[in-house]
Amino acid sequence: MTSPLPERVELRLPVRPPFAAGALLSFLAHHVVPGVEVAGPGWYARTLDLPHGPGTLRLELADPPAGPADHVTVSLALADRRDVEEAVAAARRVVDADHDPAPVDAHLGGDAVLGPLVAQRPGLRVPGQVDAAEVAVRTVVGQQVSVVGARTVTGRLVAEHGTPVATGVPGLTHLFPAPAVLARVDPASLPMPRARGRALTGLCAALAEGAVALGGDPDPADVRRTLLALPGVGPWTADYVAMRALGAPDVFLPTDVGVRRAATLLGHDLATVLAATEAWRPWRSYALMHLWAILMP
Repeated sequence: MTSPLPERVELRLPVRPPFAAGALLSFLAHHVVPGVEVAGPGWYARTLDLPHGPGTLRLELADPPAGPADHVTVSLALADRRDVEEAVAAARRVVDADHDPAPVDAHLGGDAVLGPLVAQRPGLRVPGQVDAAEVAVRTVVGQQVSVVGARTVTGRLVAEHGTPVATGVPGLTHLFPAPAVLARVDPASLPMPRARGRALTGLCAALAEGAVALGGDPDPADVRRTLLALPGVGPWTADYVAMRALGAPDVFLPTDVGVRRAATLLGHDLATVLAATEAWRPWRSYALMHLWAILMP
């Protein structure tokens, strides 16, 4: 029988140690969208919408790793081998492979709030993305709802508007819907409050038309201004997109409910944590990940 994705590639993706693979996996697994992503003990997988056809990506993220923590094993299944380079680039973004943890850990490790967290998870990464527009869409869906609620709603969008794909991997059934597809959806039909539905379709129209450009190497400040000009998009959303979609290293979300919960778990009041954030520059995105990491299952 012919495989639905006949081109198979396995490689070792170098990362600079230390590498907190388990923390990265916990974040990715906590946010999986049904149909597009699956995760299990020591691994994460998802579908890819590539230039020459669909594909799947699997990352081995065991912690502690079986060998030296200086690489990630990547398994690709592709419709067309011409997409290997694009798929590998996506894998690199997901695991923040270009990050050098040494200066970040040194900078944050001496902080009264973050020091113990850095000691627990040296080499923590900011999870990246396979598609920046997907991150933007998922972020708007997740405004003012729990992660579980966002996963459920986004899974419904995938099932109703994503492209079905035969992967041979249980749970990986669809490609994430393109912005141009979601831009044409009636906001009233979306499984979310009407205002958020309008914000979502407005964002997707801006992405499809190029009014919001997330490809290439855009200036995060310019993207932030463009996003904030869209109805229903606020600072939390714009900053989260800058961090996850664009890889901006110095983003902090002071209004995020997770920051408040983390402060409580650490025995600090929120004002103490927020007062410390200026000292965390220029690595506040990694500081935020350390706070969120203590909330992961």
